[in-house]
Amino acid sequence: MAKNAPTFTGSIPKIYDEGLGPVIFTPYADDIAARAHKLAPRAVIELAAGTGIVSRAVRDALPKKSKLHSTDFSEEMLEVAKSRFEDGENISFEVVDAMAIPHKDASFDMVLSQFGIMFFPDKVASLREALRVLEPGGTYLFNVWDSWDNNPWAARAHETASKFFDGNPPGFYQIPFHYHDPAQIARDLETAGFENIEIEVIKKDGAISSTSALANAAVFGNPLADEVRAREGDTTPEDVRDAIETALIKAFGRSPTTMPISALVITAKKPTAKKGFLARMFGN
Repeated sequence: MAKNAPTFTGSIPKIYDEGLGPVIFTPYADDIAARAHKLAPRAVIELAAGTGIVSRAVRDALPKKSKLHSTDFSEEMLEVAKSRFEDGENISFEVVDAMAIPHKDASFDMVLSQFGIMFFPDKVASLREALRVLEPGGTYLFNVWDSWDNNPWAARAHETASKFFDGNPPGFYQIPFHYHDPAQIARDLETAGFENIEIEVIKKDGAISSTSALANAAVFGNPLADEVRAREGDTTPEDVRDAIETALIKAFGRSPTTMPISALVITAKKPTAKKGFLARMFGN
């Protein structure tokens, strides 16, 4: 994807899947799957599939004859995704750079992605690739995280980690939560060539069965732990994890409990036909 993009390797995929998945990803996977079901696509490519939480929900929601092609930049994340499926299910997997999709024009009638585009270094380039592989009239269905203000668990994770490193805080949590301005998202989609753009804010409650597991995943289920190790000093990822657990308990109470989460869900269409010169000039 890019040399400076976060990498999800080693033990990260499993911890990410088990610690973060049920709390923040599964509720939105169900939402995306329900929307995909209503659109009844024939051929879907999923970008940034991660550990397959959405892949599983979408595969269950679609007719068996609908094809689902699940992709991610990380082979190790996809290995976890594959474990969710049995032989014979209508799904395939491929390591893919979302900004250089190795498929022909108009290969799919839906492109789908959950919490992926925030990690793509060139948003418009990725959107143009999504547009290219869509059939005319096809749909791009994706979501992004709302701001820290509306996802206070992430704000607390970032603020808590930052306190250990005055002047040089780890920056991971700025990436997933930086792309939440509806106007900017709409502009990027229009620049890429999409139309009929709809953006909806969806608020949910994340169910925390174990605050300890959530705090552990908040550090070890993403590259934050590596950022901590790379900084000088005596602070360990375990120190940061324990402090985040304390902050989460203070904010949301002891588990089992819930916390507010918020995301933007976006749908956009590829135009059915290119407008001629006169139509572009006069809007007909």
